[in-house]
Parts: sequence; structure tokens; C-alpha cells
Amino acid sequence: MSNMSALALIGVLSILCQWGAWRLKIPAILPLLLVGLAIGPGLGWLDPDAVFGDLLFPIVSLSVAIILFEGALTLRFDEIRGHGRMVTNLVSIGMVITWLMIAAAAYYLIGFGWEMAALFGALVVVTGPTVIMPMLRSVRPLARLGNILRWEGIIIDPIGALLAVLVYEFIIANQGAGISHAMQAFATTLGVGFALGFASGKLLGQALKFSIFPHYLKNVATVAVVLGVFALSNALQHESGLLTVTVMGMVMANMRGLDLDDILEFKETLSVLLISGLFILLAARLNADAFSSLGMPAVLLLVIIIFVVRPVSVWVSSIGTQTTFKEKILLSWIAPRGIVAAAVSALFALKMQEAGWEQAELLVPLVFLVILSTVVLQSLTAKPLAHFLTLREPPPRGFLIFGANPPARQIAKALKEHNFPVLLADTNWEHVKLARMENLPVYFGNPTSEHAENNMDLNGIGQVLILSPYRQLNPVVAMHFMDWFDEDKIFALQNSEHDAPARNQLPEVFRKRLKLFGKGVSFSKLSSLSFQGAQVKTTALTESFHYDDYQERYGNRALPLFALDERGVCHLFSTDQTFTPAAGWQIVALISPEQEKKLDQASA
Repeated sequence: MSNMSALALIGVLSILCQWGAWRLKIPAILPLLLVGLAIGPGLGWLDPDAVFGDLLFPIVSLSVAIILFEGALTLRFDEIRGHGRMVTNLVSIGMVITWLMIAAAAYYLIGFGWEMAALFGALVVVTGPTVIMPMLRSVRPLARLGNILRWEGIIIDPIGALLAVLVYEFIIANQGAGISHAMQAFATTLGVGFALGFASGKLLGQALKFSIFPHYLKNVATVAVVLGVFALSNALQHESGLLTVTVMGMVMANMRGLDLDDILEFKETLSVLLISGLFILLAARLNADAFSSLGMPAVLLLVIIIFVVRPVSVWVSSIGTQTTFKEKILLSWIAPRGIVAAAVSALFALKMQEAGWEQAELLVPLVFLVILSTVVLQSLTAKPLAHFLTLREPPPRGFLIFGANPPARQIAKALKEHNFPVLLADTNWEHVKLARMENLPVYFGNPTSEHAENNMDLNGIGQVLILSPYRQLNPVVAMHFMDWFDEDKIFALQNSEHDAPARNQLPEVFRKRLKLFGKGVSFSKLSSLSFQGAQVKTTALTESFHYDDYQERYGNRALPLFALDERGVCHLFSTDQTFTPAAGWQIVALISPEQEKKLDQASA
């Protein structure tokens, strides 16, 4: 197979695996790993070493550099302090405990030298958001626990990668040298990595801040600069490039006034492609003999990692917090290892094998074994365990509203007044600012981005209302959240009459969701009512005042939004509604000012 054919095959399979994971609602790491094993050692279709030859190392090296830089861009130091003592302890004290205990276990059970044991321990401290997020959506733990696990995964991703890079740099500096020479080489690596990373991060950040690059070149220029700095660092000091780009990302993430949203969105897209392709490529290099050679010691090591190391880390980290015994059990069980560990371990293994480390060939299969075992085992058992411990959130009854415009804010306030959790999301800063002034929870940005997935708190949210004028983004948001909340939990406003031709160009599955608030209710109609001063009003139905009476009284001057039954369940009005409000229900509607005035005059 030629280089071009192999890259095309990996690219197509990467997208298919990501799509399959989306459809099946599982971490993408599982299909990527299985496909890589199938086309590599299984069917023999792809032998990366034979196909890519000398290009394999540069491909993996540059890909890992971009992945580490992208991960570092998400590490904001103020966020570590802002998410509670438990999270802070888990990513500091807990990480060190995990590293040291796993390293000791690998030293005694696998027979690794202290260098390889320390590197393996550093590689598998990382959980990572790519595997945590799908698991949390399925398990639905209590909001506090979900936030702890989510932020641990987000923050420890770049910190754990930095730890692994530092351990690797020390090992390389120490190879075949006396202690004084090793410490000198390691100090030089640290000096180059931190100094060049800090300087290049500041310079690139300032260039982006003051728009030195035109908008269309900003993302591409960032990637080019990162790869250039990576190469320069390696030229100045052998193997210092990964440390440099990691520090560079962290510096940029913590610069004040630097808008990284576009860069993060581009990097997320690039990282998905790189990580997916890299994972298949690395899995294809494995073989059955590599796993079988690990034997029973690897199984014992895995048992210690899952049943001893993680619980000890959680129990120590919880000292001084309000975490209960049952909460500690669930936190101890959910710690799946992620893609960053696999990518970085493969790169280090390649480098160390070239440098003559005999045990380096065991590093990748051992890391992959930990990843596969923790993801599969914990994905299958975390939900029943959370249910047994009564630590699951009740069925979600809240609403994510895409749009923070005036009518969306009115509807959000009405839902909030009736004790339904609400969260608005919008890309318009003025609308977001007004929502915050009205004390409404709001997310600023594209709710389909990876940043939103990591930072948007959807605890208690179970339905999505598309109330925005963004015709291109509305279908994207709807399709994205069908993966989270199922199709029948997504509602969108219909198109205006003059937009009818454009409706036929929309995906069929989205067209079915264009039914919110009844026939003919478009965003323009809703905005017009709001602009004219329409107000949200709640009316109770009784035995003497039925729904027919309500309709007769208000006529077409009222736009019913939702109805609350006797149990407090919210029923949205739509073109295909199956409910009929009865006595004891409440109707929440948008009432035009003219109708309100008529009613006031009639009562007077």
C-alpha cells in the first residue's frame, strides 16, 4: 500500500469511527482502537512502519506537538482555583499520588527500570475530557460529582501531559551520562523549553491580540508558528520541542484580553482529525504478541490501578472537603484513560526504541491495555453503580435555549419562574450581556463547540428550544443535541413564509422539529410580538374556566407557549401536540398589549 492510499484509508476510517461513536453514543476511542487493531495486526492491510518508513516518526511527532499545544490552550490557572478544593487536590496531590503508586507497581510487577516505570506512571495519570464527557452524559451523576469529574478531566489533560514530557526529558538527559552531566542537560532542556515557550507564546499572543495576521490567515498562521517553534526548540536543545509548545499554549491560555475562540475551534477540528488518524495508525502497529507478552503481571497492574491507586488518590484528595463516603466510591470508580496518553506514549516509545531502550516496545501495549480496560469496564458499570449509590440526577426537566434575544429571554424567565432549569446560549455578546443583567444563566459562544461541551453546564437540562435568527447555525445546533437529548426533545421555530424555499434545503430530520408554538409561529413573528410589548402571562384553568373559554377570551391575540399540568410537568405547544389542557392546568402565553388592555377595560 502506498503512502497516499494509506493516508486516504486512515482518513476515511477516522471519520467513520467518529460518526459511529456519535451514533452509538460511546467514546470515539473504542471504535478507533478496534479498527486500528483490525486493519493492522488483524487483517494485515496496514503496516505503518513498512508504508511510511522514515516518515512515521515526523508524522507522529508533529501531530503530538499540535495535540499538546491544543490541550495546553484550555488550561487557565484561574479555573483550577475556581472549581473547588476537590478538583484542585485531584489535579495536584492526587496526580502525584497516582504517578508514584503506578510507577512503583510497574517497577515491581512488570520489571521496568525506574526510568520506564516513572514514564509509564506519568502517561496514565491523564483521564481526559474526550472519554469523560460521553460517560457523564450516560451516567448523569449528581451535579456536584459531574462537575468534579468534568473539570478534573479538562484540567489534568494538559498538566498530566506536561508531567509526562518532563519525565521523558529527564530520562533522555540522564541516558548514558553521569549525574552532573544529566542534571546539566535536563536544566538546559527546561531552560530552553520554558524560555522559548514563554517568549513565543507572548509574541504570538500579542500578534493575534493586535490582529497582525488577517482574519483568514489567523488559524493557519498559528499552526505554522507552533510547528516552527517546535522545530526551532529541537534544534536548540535535543528533544525540548514538546515542552516548548506545551508551555507556549499555557502562556497564551492565560493572557488577558486574548480571544482564542476561533483558534480553539480550528484546533479542535484539526485535533479530532489528527487524534483519530493517529490512534488508528498507532493501534495498527500493535500485535497480539505484544499483548500476550505482558502476561499476568499486566493484569495485576491493571487491578492495582483501578482498585487501589484511584481510590487512594480520591480519599487523600477529599481530606478537608465535604465529600461523602458514597461520593468517594463513585469518584474512585470513574477514571477512564484517554487519547492523549496513547498519542504521547507512542511517540516516546518510538524515540526510546531508536535510542536503544529494550523495554520501550512494552510501553505502548501496556498503555493501550489500561485505556481499553478502563474505558470499557467503567462505561459498562458506572451507570448501575451510580444508581445503586443513589447518586444520579433525577430525569432532566430543564431547557437549553439557543438564542438570548428578547423573546428568548422572556420565555426563559417564564420557565425559570415555574422552577424549570434554563440555560441560554448565544454568539451575540449584547444579547448575552442583557441575559446576565436579567439574572439568567447564559453561555457565550457556539453551543456545538468542544469548548461548550467542556464548559457549558447542562445538569438538569433535557430539552432544547431553538429560538435564534441564525438560519445556518440553527440546524447544526439541533443536529448536535439530538445526540444528547434524542430527536423528540429538540424543538425549533418554523421559517417565515418568505423563507419557505430555503426550508426544503434543510435536513429532513431538522424539518420535522420546526413545529414550536404552533402553525405559522416564526422567529420574526415572535420578535414582532416582543417588540410591540407583548408580555408573558400565566392563566389557571378551573372547572368553570376551561381551555375553550381561554381560547375564546384571548383569541389570536395570545400565543400559548407551554402548559403545566397538576404534577408540574411542562407541555410545549406545537403543531403536533397530543395534549389538551384541563382543569388544574396553567397556560403560559405571550399576550399582546392590545389584548391585555381590552381585558383590563373589561374587568374595570
